[in-house]
Amino acid sequence: GRAVLAFVGDGGLMMTGNELATAIAVGAAPKIVVSNNGGYATIRLHQEKAFPGRPSGTSLVNPNFARWAESFGARGLLVERLEDVEGAAQEALAARGPVVVDVRSSMESISIFTTIAQLRGSG
Repeated sequence: GRAVLAFVGDGGLMMTGNELATAIAVGAAPKIVVSNNGGYATIRLHQEKAFPGRPSGTSLVNPNFARWAESFGARGLLVERLEDVEGAAQEALAARGPVVVDVRSSMESISIFTTIAQLRGSG
């Protein structure tokens, strides 16, 4: 009877996407927000700290996660601009079933604490 919100990166979702299928199979209705920046950001963060400017194996070619969610029977929403955030958040929270919100984000803002430019000493 409670709302369940999950916030995950695209790399994390690509590693655990089967959990959406399980949630739907058991009748759960999570609201999943995906930060889709096209890469394994946590791994890239450590690479940039140790070897600035030399990332390896951290780029992803992602599906459209909104459409991916729909293929499981969930609602899929896409956020490509800042102006889309409020409407998508309201729609996701109002939905009775599971929702995946695909938020297109930038790898440059690699974490809430830093950017790639700052890690490289140029920001």
